[in-house]
Amino acid sequence: MSLILKNVSKRVGSQVHIHPTDIELHKGSMNVLLGPTLSGKTSLMRLMAGLDVPTGGSVHWDGRNVTGMRVQDRKVAMVYQQFINYPSMSVYDNIASPLKLMGQSRAEIDTRVRETAELMQLTPMLERKPLELSGGQQQRCALARALVKNAGLVLLDEPLANLDYKLREELRAEIPKIFERSGSIFVYATTEPEEALLLGGNTATLWQGRVTQFGPTPSVYRRPINATTARVFSDPPMNFLALRKDGDMLGFGACQQMATPEALRALPDGDYSAGFRPNHLELAPQRPGAIEFRTRLSVTEITGSETFIHLDHAGDRWVGLVHGVQSLKPGQELSVYLDPAHVYIFGADGGLVAVAPYAEAA
Repeated sequence: MSLILKNVSKRVGSQVHIHPTDIELHKGSMNVLLGPTLSGKTSLMRLMAGLDVPTGGSVHWDGRNVTGMRVQDRKVAMVYQQFINYPSMSVYDNIASPLKLMGQSRAEIDTRVRETAELMQLTPMLERKPLELSGGQQQRCALARALVKNAGLVLLDEPLANLDYKLREELRAEIPKIFERSGSIFVYATTEPEEALLLGGNTATLWQGRVTQFGPTPSVYRRPINATTARVFSDPPMNFLALRKDGDMLGFGACQQMATPEALRALPDGDYSAGFRPNHLELAPQRPGAIEFRTRLSVTEITGSETFIHLDHAGDRWVGLVHGVQSLKPGQELSVYLDPAHVYIFGADGGLVAVAPYAEAA
């Protein structure tokens, strides 16, 4: 069982919603669409489902061209951010509703509803109404209604976005286990890199209607093929700094320099861009050879166990993520430190030139 998009694109008037895209998804796989709002995640899902017809290219399901086939004629289930249950019906009847529409027998419906309810830990609640459930239980009910169809393709469009933190964490841990047992192809849209890493499987990063990279999630995170992918797969987005290689020296920004590491000596002299994630900035050097940058603090955001620091470095806007509650004053000058092992190098065209050594070792 497979879903293949071949050079699929979508235009609406003069606007390009999805640029030509090739992607292949296989049975039993978890596939995450990661990108900011309006990057094309929902548009791509609608093309996969058959809710929209591509402007160009073709959609193939299990070897068959289904481009233009109605969504009703495909084995597809979809769960949205605004999850919907029928408030006047019991949980049992909510889960059973798609099977009744399919004309299944009463015995078949009962068996599949109870199997799915057990999978979603809803068995004790089958006689309750959705409004008698917690937010997480209501979302599980909506997920159960999608899973009970035994759909080959299950699409989840930011399904946990409206739940509180505790419920999101609970369902994030449960969902990969549930999906692994079902054997369907799952596509899960999110704006959060952390969620993609927790779900695992494969990740496609999206930016302005383009799939910039697709592959196993850890690989896409550690080895982004370009600066755009690196920016998307980092929360907050990756920081960047001008870099120049001149013989045996690397120059960072206006004044910081260091000897060129062995791994980069074959790199041609010239101008590049250094990229590093916010959590790799430190308020004190942790290892010998850390590079010091003089910055000015713009604002801090305390999350409880960590502090986001917004910095100005010679006009470059950076964000750092440091441990603990930091007592810092906006406007003060602040030294931050960066281990060169955490630096990615990108060329003038944005393409990856050198992976950060720490990622190569992972």
